[in-house]
Amino acid sequence: MYNITIGNNIRSFRERLNLSQEVLADYLGLSRPMISHLEKGERTVTPAHLTKLADLFGVDEYDLMEEEAPQHLANIALAFRADQLSAPALESVASFKKIVKNYLKIHQALEPTTF
Repeated sequence: MYNITIGNNIRSFRERLNLSQEVLADYLGLSRPMISHLEKGERTVTPAHLTKLADLFGVDEYDLMEEEAPQHLANIALAFRADQLSAPALESVASFKKIVKNYLKIHQALEPTTF
C-alpha cells in the first residue's frame, strides 16, 4: 500500500507539471519503464530519488507519502511547460524550489505566534 500511495502522488505531481515519464526518468537517471513501475507502486522509490522528486515538485518528502497529498502545493509549479526542459535544467529548477521551500519554512518559523 505504501508504494502505491507514493506512486500515485508521483504521477499526480508529475502530471501537474506536464512532465512526461521520459523526462522524469531522465531527470532521475532511470528508465521510462521504471517510472511506470514506480507510479504503479510495483517498485520502491529510493530515499535519494524521493528527495530529488520532492525538490522538483516543491514539496517535502513526507508529502509524497501522504494518502491525501496536498495537491495545492503543486501550484507552486512552474509557469511554463516543464516537459520541454532537459534533465540539467530540471536540476536547476529543483534546486531553486528547494531554496524557496527552505525560505518559506524559515519565514514561517520566525513569525511570532499568537496565543
